[in-house]
Amino acid sequence: MRRNIIAILRGIRPQEAEEIGAALIEAGIETIEVPLNSPDPFDSIGRMAAAFGDRATIGAGTVLTGDEVARVRAAGGRIVVSPNADPQVIRATVAAGMESWPGVMTPTEAFAALQAGATGLKLFPASQIGPTGLTAMKAVLPPDVPVYAVGGAGAGNFGEWIKAGAAGFGIGTALYAPGLTAGEVADRARAIVAAYDEAREGAAA
Repeated sequence: MRRNIIAILRGIRPQEAEEIGAALIEAGIETIEVPLNSPDPFDSIGRMAAAFGDRATIGAGTVLTGDEVARVRAAGGRIVVSPNADPQVIRATVAAGMESWPGVMTPTEAFAALQAGATGLKLFPASQIGPTGLTAMKAVLPPDVPVYAVGGAGAGNFGEWIKAGAAGFGIGTALYAPGLTAGEVADRARAIVAAYDEAREGAAA
């Protein structure tokens, strides 16, 4: 079962990337982003892409320029996540054959991102819009466009977001923070996966 969860590993170091990545994948989280404001992010992406590229989708977050897109691809990344919706970054990502997940807060940004070729949308910060705001946006967005809630969505409210139309989630410090061991990340990941699975089952009932 593939779960629509992106693990956001802000602050991860290359020397721990493979161990943390393995813990997440074993727990059932198979999409991982390394934000580019982490230490040596392209090294971490490269290590995880080499180790897990056949089992997981590895890429970068906080991608702001076309040059960064190219470096993500060169490192073996397959997904680009941004806090904003820059058409140049989206187009460069799509041209490089990678998934593009730009951050949006408004219908105007959402439609501009889709016109540029975005794979899906990252509702960010989700806490500022809330499930009610997502419901309103989903009423006008194309029904097949996946929207992931990031920043304010977690184990305690997955069900509420899913009912509002969220297709998935980006999870940061609830999964990983600098200093956590791989065992601690594994425990957190299992708890997140269990809550996600329960929410999905509840929504389908």
